[in-house]
Amino acid sequence: MADRTLVLNATYEPLSIVSARRAVVLVLRAKADTLAVTDNLWHSAERTFEVPSVVRLRDYVKVPYHRRVPLTRTAVFARDSHRCQYCRAPAESLDHVVPKAHGGPHTWENVVACCRRCNIRKGNRLPHQAGLKLTRTPVTPTYQGWLYAALGKSRDPRWVPYLLAEPA
Repeated sequence: MADRTLVLNATYEPLSIVSARRAVVLVLRAKADTLAVTDNLWHSAERTFEVPSVVRLRDYVKVPYHRRVPLTRTAVFARDSHRCQYCRAPAESLDHVVPKAHGGPHTWENVVACCRRCNIRKGNRLPHQAGLKLTRTPVTPTYQGWLYAALGKSRDPRWVPYLLAEPA
């Protein structure tokens, strides 16, 4: 995994994911405290630095808006736990529940992860016309959905205590 660091607000709420270099700078400038470290060490001419995995800002940062999660393949797969929303097999593609040819929008509520077999079976039809049924209704990720979209499948196990429960 590339050196990425989870940044927490002073209240321990996840704020962002930054490069390890940025995290080291935050710690050196006394703007953040290290809560967890990686196994890597960085060396300068005079010092050795532990590479932070999780840092917590010393001062509270007010987030003035709720982030809207962009609709991407990675984000849909993360929301749907990389499982086909028709049969629960490993997902390989995306499917518009109401096909675009039938006026279906490209929105969170109309796009799901899908396996190849179900995607071919459904084709350009509605799920019930193909004898398929969604295992759950697709929704827009809320609150920390941006975080799971950014993480995709890879997440540092040292972050788990600081993350809220994953979307179901």
